[in-house]
Amino acid sequence: MRREDLVDADCGIAQALGVLGDWWTFLIVRDVAGGTTRFDALQRELGVSRRALTERLASLVEHGVLERRPYSQHPPRFDYLLTARGEGLLPVLIALQDWGTRHLMGDGAVTATADAGSAEARRVHELIGRRMPEVVLPAADGQPVAVAATDGWTVLYLFPGAYAPGTDGYPPGWADIPGARGCTLESHTYAKRHPDFVAAGVRVYGVSTQRPDQLADFAAHAGLPFPLLSDQDGRLAAGLSLPVFRAGGMTRFKRLTLLVGPAAVVRAVQFPVSDPAGSVQEMLTVVREFAEVPG
Repeated sequence: MRREDLVDADCGIAQALGVLGDWWTFLIVRDVAGGTTRFDALQRELGVSRRALTERLASLVEHGVLERRPYSQHPPRFDYLLTARGEGLLPVLIALQDWGTRHLMGDGAVTATADAGSAEARRVHELIGRRMPEVVLPAADGQPVAVAATDGWTVLYLFPGAYAPGTDGYPPGWADIPGARGCTLESHTYAKRHPDFVAAGVRVYGVSTQRPDQLADFAAHAGLPFPLLSDQDGRLAAGLSLPVFRAGGMTRFKRLTLLVGPAAVVRAVQFPVSDPAGSVQEMLTVVREFAEVPG
């Protein structure tokens, strides 16, 4: 009899914990979502014993959370990848991170920003040098966009939420959440300076957890010359363990910006962002510095 057969058969929480019963399992799913898909790399990152990792990977494959995809026949070696069932766990990981950051590492207050010396800020700045996960996000027009593109430089500015006038948008109390305001100003400033980014050989994407139709309404209203991407399923948020908060019944990004190089590696980070408009000029300065460096 399996462990999940011993728990409450009618309780989804109990059934889920029968599969995801310990913290190592959650951390394995977290790292696989972030692009660490091979046994030795997972063992090195997590520091778990080879036996324990073997057992948990086998269990996750058995329960359809992960699938094995061979990358070597002699000797047999596999990548471990999230299935559709596994991707359904991403919002759970994001919610756990938000709860831990807010209630265990913070004072419980809702905020769209962070202190510069916080653990959250340190985690974001540790992304420098990390390869982007293989994440494809829908643009506002529905077209898929690979954020780990390797054909040039990319600025990804992540924002809490921006809405066209007259649409259902900002929740009550939005203006009282530290760091939440400024998304429209930030997008307008990127639009104004967009020719300068293009001249430097850099593409710009705005990214939010809003639905594509909401982003399409805002992009049309603001006349943005670059795409807005939707991470409503949390693939990018979970893949990079990005800072989030909840407002209006949905998970939202805390404002931050990533500069991604041609090798799909994060080269620079802005977080926290206290001046949405000023951060655009700061990023343009960083972009021009990197543009002088091959690769």
